[in-house]
Amino acid sequence: MEDFITVENISKNFSGLKALRDISFSIKKGEALGLCGANGSGKSTLIKILAGVLSADSGKIKIEGAEMVSYGPLGGIMRGISVIYQDISLFPTLTVLENICVARAIGQGRILSILGSERARAEAILGDLGVSINIDSIVEELPIASQQLVAIARALNNDSKLIILDEPTTALTSKEVGLLFKIVNKLKNSGISVIFISHKIDEIVELCDRVLILRDGGLIAAKPIKDTNLEEIETLMVGQSLVYSKMDDVDREAPVVLEVNSLTKKNNFKDIGFSLRHGEVLGVIGLLGSGRTELALALFGINAADSGKIAVDGTECRVRTVNDAVSAGIAYVPEDRLTEGLVMNYPIRENIVLATLDKFKDKFTFLKRRSMSEAAQKWLRTLSIKTDSPDNIVSSLSGGNQQKVVLAKWLERNPKILILDSPTVGIDIAAKAGIFAILKTMIAENGMGIILISDEIKEITAYSHRAIIMRNGRVAKILPKDEINEERIRAILNEQKQTK
Repeated sequence: MEDFITVENISKNFSGLKALRDISFSIKKGEALGLCGANGSGKSTLIKILAGVLSADSGKIKIEGAEMVSYGPLGGIMRGISVIYQDISLFPTLTVLENICVARAIGQGRILSILGSERARAEAILGDLGVSINIDSIVEELPIASQQLVAIARALNNDSKLIILDEPTTALTSKEVGLLFKIVNKLKNSGISVIFISHKIDEIVELCDRVLILRDGGLIAAKPIKDTNLEEIETLMVGQSLVYSKMDDVDREAPVVLEVNSLTKKNNFKDIGFSLRHGEVLGVIGLLGSGRTELALALFGINAADSGKIAVDGTECRVRTVNDAVSAGIAYVPEDRLTEGLVMNYPIRENIVLATLDKFKDKFTFLKRRSMSEAAQKWLRTLSIKTDSPDNIVSSLSGGNQQKVVLAKWLERNPKILILDSPTVGIDIAAKAGIFAILKTMIAENGMGIILISDEIKEITAYSHRAIIMRNGRVAKILPKDEINEERIRAILNEQKQTK
């Protein structure tokens, strides 16, 4: 196959920091290239250079054999390069049609005058993708998966020859991921090249033809997928093996910290019952609509159950509000850390002590700033949160470090029960390993019981002592540790798909 783009010895510095060091590779027409690397490895810098947003300090880029010095973001689009970022970057108040046509209209010097031929073209592109979206719909009213398809349609309308997908599956269900993969394969078959960036290495292995692995700004390896595997890619990314490691066995005689009986919430879940022992990790997995997050919200008092019983350390608790749950010793790390777990424009210190402010007040109810700083510094050290000061705004941290701040907020309360809802979404393999290492330590030191809700079967199989599989708002199966394996869980989840 002929190369679409060739990168030769690209380097980029920021204030003396080498973001990229002598990177060389090529992408063939119709090829899917996986791009892997931990946070700070240089992935974002590389795709911005390819898109024309940044210029390299040295090196060459050739597009279809023609050498490019610097072309800018609009020049990148005109040369057939489109980036679909994690936040998608559509115009939320414009229609699907307007979003698909906007770049082409600007490129032709028109201020979004949509011609009849463009309407037909947009409909044809969506039809070729095999998706049904009303092109007169306002984009912000569409689900994330549909917005992503609109962004792909916009790229195709721009006659893109290389589409870069940056963490495209973070907010998608397994069904939506399957549809996206089908579309990527259609793009490949039509000769369009794809760069696929994901923290989920199994997706890279499933979808891509080759993988590039970056570490500390350098290209560590470029391998055909058929010549590598998930474990090797993880090891190359971080310089050590981070294969998911099993939790230590739980004491079968350990006291029960949480008992749930016949918990029910109309249109969410029904007759949920299980127990959780001190020091145990109880995995919870299920397809979209299974009721797993709704169960977590009820246990934490956000959306209280209609009926049923919750007991903590043998004492029945009335969990109608978040305060009820916190008073009972229950903590919750939500799936959406940006809007539900953190105050993004506040310092790291304030976010860490947010759930324990009362203990940092003096007798006049003034906040003891020194004590707050000492607590924050303790968790920065304990959780290895990478920052030079707790005074920094929490939004300045990487996704993995932000998630550690959410953990620190609740660990400061020393809860009896910690509910983790998709705790590793959007963070790299090194940060994932760090978070689970922290949880192992907390279990060993405090005997905390953990409910781990996850989409990733590997997380459930590696870290759970028992696993609940939910289906249509009910407990379909509770697996003991010796029955928790990928094949068993996939088989039960596939039964759920077939019965839908």
